[in-house]
Amino acid sequence: MTGIPRTAPDASAAGTDPVELRRGFLLGLAAYAMWGAFPLYFPLLAPAGAVELLAHRVLWSALTMVLLLVGLRKVSSLRRILRDRRQVGLLLVAACVIAVNWGVFIWGTTNGRVIEVSLGYFINPLVTVLIGVLVLRERLRSLQWAALAFAGVAVLLLTLDYGRPPWVSLTLACSFGTYGLVRKLAGVGAIEGLTFESLALAPLAGGYVGWLVITGASTFGTEGPVHALLLASAGLVTAVPLLCFGAAATRVPLVTIGLLQYVAPTLQFLLGLFVFGEDMPAERWIGFGLVWLALVLLTAETLGHRHRSRRRPVVPEGSC
Repeated sequence: MTGIPRTAPDASAAGTDPVELRRGFLLGLAAYAMWGAFPLYFPLLAPAGAVELLAHRVLWSALTMVLLLVGLRKVSSLRRILRDRRQVGLLLVAACVIAVNWGVFIWGTTNGRVIEVSLGYFINPLVTVLIGVLVLRERLRSLQWAALAFAGVAVLLLTLDYGRPPWVSLTLACSFGTYGLVRKLAGVGAIEGLTFESLALAPLAGGYVGWLVITGASTFGTEGPVHALLLASAGLVTAVPLLCFGAAATRVPLVTIGLLQYVAPTLQFLLGLFVFGEDMPAERWIGFGLVWLALVLLTAETLGHRHRSRRRPVVPEGSC
């Protein structure tokens, strides 16, 4: 979807200041609302195809992120990343994965698959839990297993309903879950990381745009100034919600960020249903209902575990 960071710093710096908490909540809500509204943006860029849109998003994001990096005086952070071979390798993997995510998201939102796109981000938290089990060898609690079971049944029902696996949803969820894992392992800031990733992809994107220009297939500059301006705005469209998210993550608890993440796919689902008029037969409602039930279980378990952990007495060091 968006290159949304999967981890965020704790909000301890903000303390319990109600003004900062309110500001952080509103910034987080704004970030996820903007990500949720993306399906309204990309269709405006027709007649550009999905690959051309992806290439322009990469190029303009690279330019925007470099300017942002300079403006925020984080260039030294990027230099440190470039000196660390492990971080460079991980971020190159992240760049490839986010390119797949962006490309499928753009294709889905410009080809009448907005509801399927929303499903991808609904099941993303469940995929993240599954990745934790398979890759990080984490142990799940009973409600987490129940949530994964409901999600598995939902995917099976939706496969039968669509007549094929919901590949757009699965690709978005798996690519974004993988992206989150790789970025967590890399341990770099959101702005520095996205700058590196967009710069790493820029040569390929620039080569493709150049080829379109040479062959006369480019829509940039041939469809009027408004179209060109909309394509160029892809950088800001990428950067602004990221900045809002970063500001929110330092002001509100992680559990709040976790709950806010459902705003984006909910808006996407509503847009697909009411604005784009996509079909939702009864079988599809059942499948989505099972996914939502899985998310309720997962959220309840997360909140309950957090509450229990806070109430657990601290045993002094050296005690039996």
